[in-house]
Amino acid sequence: MKTKTILLLLFFGLSLSCLQAQTKDAPKVKKGMIKVTVLYPNGEGKTFDMDYYTKNHMPLMAKFFNLKIYAIDKGLAGGAPNVPVPFLAIGYLYFDKLSDYEKALALHAEEIKADFPKYTNITPLIQISEVIQ
Repeated sequence: MKTKTILLLLFFGLSLSCLQAQTKDAPKVKKGMIKVTVLYPNGEGKTFDMDYYTKNHMPLMAKFFNLKIYAIDKGLAGGAPNVPVPFLAIGYLYFDKLSDYEKALALHAEEIKADFPKYTNITPLIQISEVIQ
């Protein structure tokens, strides 16, 4: 019984700290924002350096695009047992307007391309979306 009580207190304590972290004045994704999704497909011979991507490439993108919000997913598995992960990584860049993305991309496209070989040999797929919910 004592162990259950300790586990419950630990769980609720962690939940509260997570909730508090989410309620700070951090920028939030809102309906109508533009999301640029950068997908890195898996495949034979494909490589991806997640450490470089998280510590160097995405902070560089945040600087170039003046981003307040970005996110990174690391692929772990496919949708069924023993199915390979379809994407090694996915990056998300959030903008207030499509023109914000387009202007910054026009200014920094060559620098962005030049950074790719430092972390991957994959040509990424890019999708631009509007956040609905």
